Amino acid sequence: MAIDSIPPNTHEEEEEEEFVLTEENAIDFFFNYQKTLIEDKVKITTNLGSFTVELYDNVPYHKANFIYLTKKGYFNNTMFHRVVKNFIIQGGNSDNIEAAKKRRKIGKYLLPPDTRKGHKHHRGTISMPSSEIDNPHMLASPYEFFIVVTKPGSYHLDGDYTPFGKVIQGMDVVDLINQQPVDDGDWPAPNIYITKAEVIK
Repeated sequence: MAIDSIPPNTHEEEEEEEFVLTEENAIDFFFNYQKTLIEDKVKITTNLGSFTVELYDNVPYHKANFIYLTKKGYFNNTMFHRVVKNFIIQGGNSDNIEAAKKRRKIGKYLLPPDTRKGHKHHRGTISMPSSEIDNPHMLASPYEFFIVVTKPGSYHLDGDYTPFGKVIQGMDVVDLINQQPVDDGDWPAPNIYITKAEVIK
């Protein structure tokens, strides 16, 4: 009996390792995943310093997605690829092959917008572009995020993008990133790397 049970268990482990998120399974996956979460903070370390974000409980899919990607190590060695002075810093993308490989391994999916929970785009808000079907060009990738640096906020973004947390420590580092020189396409020069993202208590 014991010997017979070994192959199924081994097979299940292999299937779990090969799990890939898709448009069809992502919502169900994150619905169940968020039920198990007790953590709500992520520390992001960059080559310019570190900051910590606290994620909102009532935006469960976006919170679960960000923690899942963090635990998968996705954000490590990605970049802040867009910096708009006195507006936002945007991260989670990269032009290196390693990031593309990680995205392929994790899966291709979108998250539905969740813009009606009462959260505004105050300074320090971390947000994700919406994935409205009739607006496919709004950078709806769940792999990207942006942080508002505008004082007191950028409220024209409310309703179009999903705030899912806020910076609770290290806003000076966010400001420092926002002050870096950029090219005509808002890409920082030199590159600003996320060296590590980690879930903390």
